[in-house]
Amino acid sequence: MFPFTDRFDVIPGENGMRLALIEKNPGGGAVLPFYYYDVCVDDRQVGKISVRIGDNYHSCYNGHIGYEVNETDRGHHYALSALKLVLPVARYHGMERVYVTCGESNAASRRTIELAGGRLMEIVSVPADYFAWYEGIEDHCIYQLDLTEK
Repeated sequence: MFPFTDRFDVIPGENGMRLALIEKNPGGGAVLPFYYYDVCVDDRQVGKISVRIGDNYHSCYNGHIGYEVNETDRGHHYALSALKLVLPVARYHGMERVYVTCGESNAASRRTIELAGGRLMEIVSVPADYFAWYEGIEDHCIYQLDLTEK
C-alpha cells in the first residue's frame, strides 16, 4: 500500500484559499498514486487539483499535477495558488521535480505553469500508447518544476 500521510489532508493558503482532500488513491497500472483536492476560497469550491506521486512512462504526458478551475471562477490565479500549495506534497514524498502538462493551445494554463516557475521542456505529439490518448488529442506542452530546496 502507498505510504500516504494525513499531514496534507487540508492545506491552508492565503486570502481564504485552502485545499481540502477529496481522495487518496493508491493508483495501479498506468495510474500513479495521487492526492485529489477541492480548491476552496472562503469555503466555496472553485476548482480541483491532484498531485501524482512517482514516475512512470505516462507521467511525462499526464504530468504530476493536474488542475481545473470552474469556468465562472477563472481569472483570479486560483490555479497558480493551488499549484504552489501542492508542491510540498510531492517534495514530502521525495520528488525532486514534477512535470506539469497542458495542451499547446491552452494559453492560460501555459501562463499559470510559467508563473509557478515551470520550464518548458518540449512540445510533443502524444503517443498512441499513452493511457489517455484519443484520436485528435492536442500536442502537449511538457513543463518541469524543480522542487529542490535552494
